Amino acid sequence: MTASWVVTGLGVVVSLLGWYLTPDAWGYGIFGFGLAHIVLGVLDMFRDPARRRAE
Repeated sequence: MTASWVVTGLGVVVSLLGWYLTPDAWGYGIFGFGLAHIVLGVLDMFRDPARRRAE
């Protein structure tokens, strides 16, 4: 669960960096990369760990 929060937090930071660079083409790419990390981090929070499913 800690890794999910770290990935989500880094996604927020990267998205904010991309937001401030948006008039440039690199800004849109960085912004999308950060949003993808936010989405993947949140989805990982709802996933059951493999250790719990094996029981």
